[in-house]
Amino acid sequence: MQSNRVYRLIVLTAASFATLALFSALAAGANAPKGSETKGRAFYRQLCKDCHTKGAKAGEVSPLTKTQAQWRLYFQKGKHAGGTEPLTKFMDESKLLDVQVFLINHAADSPQPETCGK
Repeated sequence: MQSNRVYRLIVLTAASFATLALFSALAAGANAPKGSETKGRAFYRQLCKDCHTKGAKAGEVSPLTKTQAQWRLYFQKGKHAGGTEPLTKFMDESKLLDVQVFLINHAADSPQPETCGK
């Protein structure tokens, strides 16, 4: 009888953790930006890549430069040029959202990391 209770407790605990993990994953997906990755790639190449290539004055920046969390923090701060200028000086909010989605989706720790040369 005692082992039956322990078994139920273990099953209930495991089910609770699984449910919590599912809701956490769904909540994270709900908070994900809704921009266009395809447009973001194009805007990045058009508006960012000239100054952010290897050997350029601004230094090399690609999706692989940061992790997903680092890219999210970068866009949350909304600052460019070492924190001296707003990102909106270089592109509007809509384009920023698209570039953000592209960079996060191909960050160093993403399931599909990618350099911009492809």
